[in-house]
Amino acid sequence: MTVEVPYLPLPPSQSNIRYLHGPDSTVQRGVPAGQALEFEWNSSTRYPGTSRKFWVHVPAQYDPAVPAALMVFQDGRLYLDPEGDVRGGIVLDNLIHQGHIPVTIGLFVDPGVVADTGNSKNRNVEYDAFDDRYVTFLLTEVIPQVAERYSISEDPESWGICGGSSGGNCAFTAAWLRPDKFRRVVGFLSSFAQMPGGNPYPRLLAASPPKPIRIFLQAGHRDLNWNRPHHNWLANNLRVAAALAEAGYDFRFVQGDGGHSPNHGGVLLPDALRWIYS
Repeated sequence: MTVEVPYLPLPPSQSNIRYLHGPDSTVQRGVPAGQALEFEWNSSTRYPGTSRKFWVHVPAQYDPAVPAALMVFQDGRLYLDPEGDVRGGIVLDNLIHQGHIPVTIGLFVDPGVVADTGNSKNRNVEYDAFDDRYVTFLLTEVIPQVAERYSISEDPESWGICGGSSGGNCAFTAAWLRPDKFRRVVGFLSSFAQMPGGNPYPRLLAASPPKPIRIFLQAGHRDLNWNRPHHNWLANNLRVAAALAEAGYDFRFVQGDGGHSPNHGGVLLPDALRWIYS
């Protein structure tokens, strides 16, 4: 089926751009709202000494007799905020109501805070590392708390993970290392450029057999260091996208204008979720 896309002129500026949210990112009349429940976790074994909050968004259509899909969001407070750029709970409610994605429980997890260092965030330690520490933290510490309360599908095709900036490469790493659990990935403005030891994915994608993961990536023309030879966020996202294409992955890459802001990714979230679950 051919899809016709309305013409939209390209703005002359590539930096001072703000995308407008569509109807799937706003509360709609007649769409039942899910319930977001807040939890706190202060007993991490993977990240000892950290505390954090996480939120579980339970859709109105949730039926305990029918295991739900699971979508994990990094930077949970930011991604759940109904007045922010991403509005994850509102998007889930609208897409579930439309039947465009399965009934999905949203798990919104904040990065840890290290109390004995003046409440400094543990975000980069958790998100940028290329190892299985964070995904193991999710699988052994946080997700079991959700599964104790709600019926979650065990099918990895029903599990997704989403994030922006460092949370984007974190989502990619979680699925790369544990495709037996996570098969759907959304990464906005991913910070591959600042991973310790450098961005491993162009090399790994070229050298490894394809993994059963589906990936949606968004990048910005004016992301950090966009015109510099080192630590270039745009260039590293382009390299990952090229490596995915050459390795034969089913992925989607969207490049827009603007800088290192969650705005464009947030506006794209409804389409990203539709696509990864299609």
